[in-house]
Amino acid sequence: MTRSLKKGPHIDPKLLEKLVGKSAQTAGMIKTWARASQISPEMVGFLFGVYNGKTHIEVRVTEDMVGHRLGEFSPTKKFTRHGGKMQKELEQKKKEGEIAAAAAAKSETPAKK
Repeated sequence: MTRSLKKGPHIDPKLLEKLVGKSAQTAGMIKTWARASQISPEMVGFLFGVYNGKTHIEVRVTEDMVGHRLGEFSPTKKFTRHGGKMQKELEQKKKEGEIAAAAAAKSETPAKK
């Protein structure tokens, strides 16, 4: 659900305090744990380190991000891949094909004298 318009956007007060008196060009990475904080126009250009539960992921705020939450740009889960036994077989066949193609290309080139 969206937040009520009469309440206004939720921006973490501690995060706003960290922005006061700094410019986007000179400020370094601003670490934050406030993933639920909305991005306001004052934050454009700053580099935030948004905590994902393990590390701080760097997020450079652009104009397109205004109105979104900081947590949307710091994924908490790492996608490894789909598959299993069948996927491993397909990857093995692909690798063998690449090796065969490289060997064929190597044998076709004439030796230089």
